[in-house]
Amino acid sequence: MTDTEDDKKTAKDDPVATAILDALADGETLSFENIAQAIAEARRRPKDGPQLWRRYMMAVKQQALFLARQGRVEIVRKGQVVDPNDFKGIVRLRLPQN
Repeated sequence: MTDTEDDKKTAKDDPVATAILDALADGETLSFENIAQAIAEARRRPKDGPQLWRRYMMAVKQQALFLARQGRVEIVRKGQVVDPNDFKGIVRLRLPQN
């Protein structure tokens, strides 16, 4: 194994990616919105409004796609795993099913 391979394996995930993996750890399937809401609640301050979760939606989508391309999560539509590079509609995330 080269040094760059070691670096890739030991590199830390983005905090949003970590939050996605933590949220899916119990085996549930969750929407992007559910995960964004969980992140917003964890980071909420007294002055934040009820729509705080919307700030996290783009980051959740981007990190979910990144994780799906690595095979660490699956994007599911109507019960079927979809290609992370070509999907639309209402989807959910889950950990890979073996």
